[in-house]
Amino acid sequence: MVPDTMVVGRRVVRFAVSSNDHACGPDGPGSPPLWAVNIHGYFAGGGMYWRESTLIAERLGWRVVNPCLPGFAGSDPLTSTDVSVGDFADAVTEVLDHVGAGPTVVLGHSMGGAVAMALADHDPRRVLGIIYRDGVATPQWRERRGLLVSLVHRIASDRAAVVDLAAAVAMDFPDLLIGRHPGATMRMTLPDARRNLRVATSLVPIAAMLLRLDLRDVVSRVADAGVPVLPEWGCFDRIVTPAAAAELSRLVHRPVVWVPGGHSWMLPRPQGQADILVHLPQGRTFVDEVVHQWRARLGQIEDPRAPAALADKHAG
Repeated sequence: MVPDTMVVGRRVVRFAVSSNDHACGPDGPGSPPLWAVNIHGYFAGGGMYWRESTLIAERLGWRVVNPCLPGFAGSDPLTSTDVSVGDFADAVTEVLDHVGAGPTVVLGHSMGGAVAMALADHDPRRVLGIIYRDGVATPQWRERRGLLVSLVHRIASDRAAVVDLAAAVAMDFPDLLIGRHPGATMRMTLPDARRNLRVATSLVPIAAMLLRLDLRDVVSRVADAGVPVLPEWGCFDRIVTPAAAAELSRLVHRPVVWVPGGHSWMLPRPQGQADILVHLPQGRTFVDEVVHQWRARLGQIEDPRAPAALADKHAG
């Protein structure tokens, strides 16, 4: 990944682009590359996902962009204090325009999943497909259940959900150390985390916005527009619960791909995403749909929607 910055108005935006600048598209030499953008989660940054994006670029031949959303990981915040996921989606579009990206696969993790949905809703013709990973676009993840919730509810009912969420975050952290190279995971994670710690108070309103978020109508519109969606979830994720995975699955009419790990499974095991797309039937079918969409954007076929036969594979 090659780091870079751009200026939008007076805001500095940090991002990186995969170094495969001579990549060609699925139709071989002479065809334009297939692009992807990897959108990070809350209190993260694009640098945390560099290893994963590098492997996607190497194994699938895609050009990959890792933006740092406004206010995160060294990117300047938006001027308005009333920030929405739509504002973040617009910021991603600015980066894609800056690097000259064509129609794009959007990977969104956690908060980034909600941004991915907003981006596709605003311009479904630009988005080839969404890889939605442990996302917070729908509200079910806020419905906290379990022993800890029951115990805290007896003492302070209004704080039970927040306490359970904080405990889930703490319990998810050890998963970052379970991988082939835990030292490399820490080296990739800490720089963006440190940048976020310096501005932690300014990120609180964004957390509050996420806790109010309900994009169920947006998700349904995106699915109805024919944008392929591949839901992926860490099977031990307690931050964004399996109930949220089931909710998203119902809305997009696609089964969830369950991945070993917690909420941020892709950080300690960056090869996982490429493995899903290369080896798993659901991942390969998603790539086929994306390539179909890519050819439609180039005018090689008339129908911009994925073939019904491919969609039926997911529905089944």
